[in-house]
Amino acid sequence: MASRENDKMLEEIMNETSGAAGGSKPARSAEKKENTPYVPKHAKETPAQPKRPAAKVQEPEPEEEELDIPLEEEEQPKRRAVSEGRRRTKEEVERERKRRKKRRRNKSVGRVYGVLIMLTIIIVTSVALSVGIIEVGKDMIGIEGTETLVPFTIPEGATTAEIAEDLYEAGIIEYPKAFVYFSRLSDADASYKAGEHEVSSIMAYEAIIAELSGLAGEELVTVDVMFPEGISVYEAAQKLEEANVCESQKFIYYFNMANYGYAFEEHLPQKQSKLKFCKMEGYLFPDTYTFYEEMEPDDVCRKIYMNFNKKITDTYYARMEELGITLDEMITLASIVQAEAAFKDDMKDVASVFWNRLNNPAEFTRLQSDPTSKYVEEIIKPNIELEDPLVYDAYDTYICTGLPAGAIGNPGMDAIEAVLYPNDTNYYYFYANVQTGVTYFATTLEEHYANEEMIKQQQAEAAAAAEAE
Repeated sequence: MASRENDKMLEEIMNETSGAAGGSKPARSAEKKENTPYVPKHAKETPAQPKRPAAKVQEPEPEEEELDIPLEEEEQPKRRAVSEGRRRTKEEVERERKRRKKRRRNKSVGRVYGVLIMLTIIIVTSVALSVGIIEVGKDMIGIEGTETLVPFTIPEGATTAEIAEDLYEAGIIEYPKAFVYFSRLSDADASYKAGEHEVSSIMAYEAIIAELSGLAGEELVTVDVMFPEGISVYEAAQKLEEANVCESQKFIYYFNMANYGYAFEEHLPQKQSKLKFCKMEGYLFPDTYTFYEEMEPDDVCRKIYMNFNKKITDTYYARMEELGITLDEMITLASIVQAEAAFKDDMKDVASVFWNRLNNPAEFTRLQSDPTSKYVEEIIKPNIELEDPLVYDAYDTYICTGLPAGAIGNPGMDAIEAVLYPNDTNYYYFYANVQTGVTYFATTLEEHYANEEMIKQQQAEAAAAAEAE
């Protein structure tokens, strides 16, 4: 019974692949359009009979007495035709015989053409089926596809057919019926585990089944790593090494390679500035990730980049185009906002300050953000291979004009949206009380100095109160 079901499913797969390969199986009725019996090649021919009976020979009428009277000229052919009627009938028989021979010859030629057409159909069908089988085979062993890991969820109680259809919709496989057939032959139908998985289109069916059934990770130890908003790539690399996920230096190397085929990579600068310290700083989206211990560094990078790629939607790219900024510029500014704003509610006002300065370069040539100077001292200088004052100056916004050469950390979604959708203000200054987290904004330099004095007074009073206790 199981064998019959497998054969039926295999036939369905072949029908599916033949259509996908560009061929179609000829209908059985088209193979025999005529029920002409087979005639042996050397069969004895029977004399052909004329289709119509031979013309009846008229008896010559008795001659009249006026026989010696000459006939009119037009009567002579008529009499001659009548008198030669028997000989003409024989000619007609001969012509009919020739016509029949010619008809048989034409029919033989027609049969030859029919056989050639049928052979052509058979060959084309065979080629189409062969191409289909090759395509299914390529899909089964994962010859074509990408290494990008795609999150895949198996719902509770899902059947193999439903899982195969979901894999097809996700772009992981091309032939759901072939996957179901392979799964059945592998006795894997009852082994699939509901929950979150990660698969790619370059994986063979066997590897996909192993992943979805939990066999791929049976001996692997998972570990959760949380990257907070504003963390740098170097700090993230250290956390990964401490969690025994991968070596920090290898992670930094692969992370800065950034050539994994994600959509956001198409928006990166074609030519990187030589003053940029960490190429992909800003693209490590802050989140909690589940990794395996002793993972390959490039697999770790793919998982992080996949998350970033999902977060930056087409709506955000459209907004960047409206604002006239690139993805790299947006991420760089968002990293500064992330470092400057203590609370989410302040981010859009902080972003407005930097936007107002950038839009008035004649009056405000520098952004003057303290976290940029801090990034130079705490991240660049301890990790740069050779001293390079030009790189230091390119990141310190008290020295460089406009945006720094690159991001100074990895911003979260609140900072990104603050840059894309800032509040409409006339603020050009802000000063934050680091002890209370409250940020005060100002339009003029005088107001800014007044806020600074107020905050220093608040801090002094807080220190005095603490000593009194």
